Amino acid sequence: MNTGWRVLSWLMLLGVAMLMVWLLQPVLLPFVAGAAIAYVFDPTVRRLEAWRVGRTLASTIVICLFFFLLILAIALLAPVLQRQLAGLIERLLELAQTLMTWARPYIEQAADQAGLPQVKEMSGATDVAGKVLGWVGGVIAGLWSGGLALVNILSLVVITPIVAWYLIRDWPRIIAYVDALLPLQHAETIRAQARLIDQRMAGFLRGQALVCLILGVFYAVTLSLVGLKYSLIVGLVSGALSFIPYVGSVVGLVISLAVAVFQYDHWYQVGIVAGIFLFGQFLEGNFITPKLVGDRVGLHPVWLIFALLAGGALFGFFGMLLAVPMAAAAGVLLRFAIDRYLNSPLYAGGQPSKERPN
Repeated sequence: MNTGWRVLSWLMLLGVAMLMVWLLQPVLLPFVAGAAIAYVFDPTVRRLEAWRVGRTLASTIVICLFFFLLILAIALLAPVLQRQLAGLIERLLELAQTLMTWARPYIEQAADQAGLPQVKEMSGATDVAGKVLGWVGGVIAGLWSGGLALVNILSLVVITPIVAWYLIRDWPRIIAYVDALLPLQHAETIRAQARLIDQRMAGFLRGQALVCLILGVFYAVTLSLVGLKYSLIVGLVSGALSFIPYVGSVVGLVISLAVAVFQYDHWYQVGIVAGIFLFGQFLEGNFITPKLVGDRVGLHPVWLIFALLAGGALFGFFGMLLAVPMAAAAGVLLRFAIDRYLNSPLYAGGQPSKERPN
């Protein structure tokens, strides 16, 4: 089989895999979540094995402890988060309605000057918008309190732990089986690229998860100390969105400032809230992320944002879960392809190949 047919075969296989993912995405979520948990905690199980704990027992201990802590955290935080989420949505709706009321005279004046009298017919527009926003807020708050697809919740709660346990128990055998299927001619090259992908993906996932946890706790505690309402939900949202560099701080800053403007009487108090996020961003950029994630990961923030948006557009929430590993794999494979190109006759044209540009 020549090179062209091999490339075509791999492209066809990739196309079939993407089609199957697209068709089966409604039922894949617990399996992907279970695989992610198994991947993250496999090093922990291997450490327990080094202490002469059997693989099955080690897997059971790790999975049970993880889900116990997860359920405990949800049980403790869910009531508070539900109340704060409902209150935060209501406050943001009040802000939106206030801004609409403030902007209405200017819009009408601009419409008069532009000769568009029909735009002036805005009677009740603010009330209608307020009702629509209120309905949206109620829907979001309702989803938090348990109205979200019961089947999905049950599948995550029941199926994900089972999948995670089986995968983490059988992880070495799965890797060995996949390794045995590699084409012999390219096996070493594929293994080398797979190791690079694993290094980048593991470093990012484990390191960035700790970054999110630290920042979430930092924002929640500091905002609570200055008396900001809804500090817990704002802190957790900011920490979770810090998975994408800079996005969590920006979103948390905007929401916190919107709440602070309504809550506080003095501008210096609003400045303190802004200072918390600026200080948090300083800590993240100069100490936390360099220490926990480092530069070895190689996932540029722009590339990560694009991957998340592309995954969400193609496969919805399920695609966003796959975005990070796919971005890590694509980055490694792209660098490999560029290296091969720079050492090929197509680039050199019979001349000595140049070093890869930095």
